[in-house]
Amino acid sequence: MKVFVAGATGVVGTPLVPLLVSAGHEVIASTRTPAKVRALTAAGAKAIVVDALDAQAVKAAVVSAKPDAIVHQMTALSGMRSLKRFDDEFALTNRLRTEGTDYLLAAAHEAGVRRFIAQSFTGWSNERIGTRVKNEDDPLDPHPPVRMSRTLDAIRRLEATVTGATGLTGIALRYGYLYGPGTSLGLGGDIVEAVRRRRFPIVVNGTGVWSFIHVEDAAAAARLAVERGPSGVYNIVDDEPAEIALWLPELARAVGGRPPIHVPTWIGRLVIGAAGVSMMTQTRGSSNAKAKRVLGWQPRYASWREGFRHGLAGDLIAHTGRDKDDARASETGSDALAGVDRRTIRTSA
Repeated sequence: MKVFVAGATGVVGTPLVPLLVSAGHEVIASTRTPAKVRALTAAGAKAIVVDALDAQAVKAAVVSAKPDAIVHQMTALSGMRSLKRFDDEFALTNRLRTEGTDYLLAAAHEAGVRRFIAQSFTGWSNERIGTRVKNEDDPLDPHPPVRMSRTLDAIRRLEATVTGATGLTGIALRYGYLYGPGTSLGLGGDIVEAVRRRRFPIVVNGTGVWSFIHVEDAAAAARLAVERGPSGVYNIVDDEPAEIALWLPELARAVGGRPPIHVPTWIGRLVIGAAGVSMMTQTRGSSNAKAKRVLGWQPRYASWREGFRHGLAGDLIAHTGRDKDDARASETGSDALAGVDRRTIRTSA
């Protein structure tokens, strides 16, 4: 097949391009960054530079390529600076999920594309009541924290637009929390560094359930969706949804850090806001049964346990050369409250 990959240099696009090439597909790979063209060419793709939010440029690129399938992997998640401003952090990604999807789908119809695969998400977006693990038939959260509502609206719109498209097979792949190269849970990533330095505490009892997926397993699912499967949404997660209180200490151990501390809800709200507290205490996990059954997909890292030990890029333990000040701060857990005004804490107390 001829496959147009939009967002080909993102965390999933990067392993997906060579995977498609090795499977015998002809790949046209788009990026917004000219400096990344050489890497795409080296991976065996025909690389083009396109602004995903320029409707005419997208149309011209897709119509010229005449692909059989389009894979939409476009996001703008270079790093989460503040969970307290969740929707603001995701503003550009949400435009790519809405406007970007519209432009790609319009181009797909113009070019006679047969299959359209788009990146979605599963995790905090699940309804926060009822069963511990949700499947694709369960509703998304009808009442998310206010600071997450615009992002969830963008996810809903992407999925409805893609799976409801006429004249082609539309698939939305709901990736769980991604880890591995280029992610916050990869070598040098924000979360890994925070965990390693004991700056990522467990709020209350850490009962929020997370479902993970390694970027290479996510790419493998996208490759299969290019080749098979009916329209619909599919959860792409590993086999073991787990509470934060379970997986966070394991991650700390895997990256050479000390066990995380626990903080009460009111401190959690000060540091990470209502959105972060919800993710720490209320979220539900996701089931991958449909993707296994319908797409024939199996994750290489069936559990985050194995993935954290062997699937994180590079030797993370080599990065444990903390200076003595960091070590002393970790003894008291004060690093977990980095950036919080202690006077505010005393006043709130």
